[in-house]
Amino acid sequence: MREIVLDTETTGFDPETGDRIVEIGAVELLNHMPTGRTFHEYINPERFMPQEAFEVHGLGDDFLRDKPKFAAIGQKFLDFVGDAKLVIHNAAFDIKFLNAELGWMGLPKLPWEQAIDTLAIAKKRFPGSPASLDALCRRFGIDNSSRTLHGALLDSEILAEVYLELIGGRQPDLVLAPTNSESSGSETLGAWRPRPRAKALPPRITEAESAAHDAFVDGMGDGALWRRKA
Repeated sequence: MREIVLDTETTGFDPETGDRIVEIGAVELLNHMPTGRTFHEYINPERFMPQEAFEVHGLGDDFLRDKPKFAAIGQKFLDFVGDAKLVIHNAAFDIKFLNAELGWMGLPKLPWEQAIDTLAIAKKRFPGSPASLDALCRRFGIDNSSRTLHGALLDSEILAEVYLELIGGRQPDLVLAPTNSESSGSETLGAWRPRPRAKALPPRITEAESAAHDAFVDGMGDGALWRRKA
């Protein structure tokens, strides 16, 4: 199974009001394991960078001026993605921007059902808890110390680690559950109980240790905890 963990940086919050993508970063997973293949592009947004957005990702007008426009990399991006599932934190935001850019080029848009939203997964697993990427890194003990600013490729690499933890850790396909041949009747993993021993284990306390304990309790008087009945 092929998946693409993806992130974008933008000039703002809404492509319908003129905001554009300025960076795309993506890493490839195959059967939940990183392959080493990545996609990364800085993009000239063909507009100025608002100060609020610059403070988030640090990508300014001077840096982006000589970078390719989205029209020059859109098809290459689609070729990299293919029909793989797209693992995105707050998928609605990134898909909205990507489809706007692709639509302006006349290229096929990404189906919404192609996306896996890790934000939604985190909120379902940990209701009421912070679900930002930084918060999930703290929860799972993932090092994000290099994330001083948002960056699409770095955030994708970190999100890949978070995603694997969200779906069950480093071995998400390892299921420690009985097969049909190992269970019968109404027994399920959730209802499992240990079977009673055919022969009880012998006591491990010696007679001398038992007598010493009794003497210790006697010295505590009638109010000793061990004299109380359940």
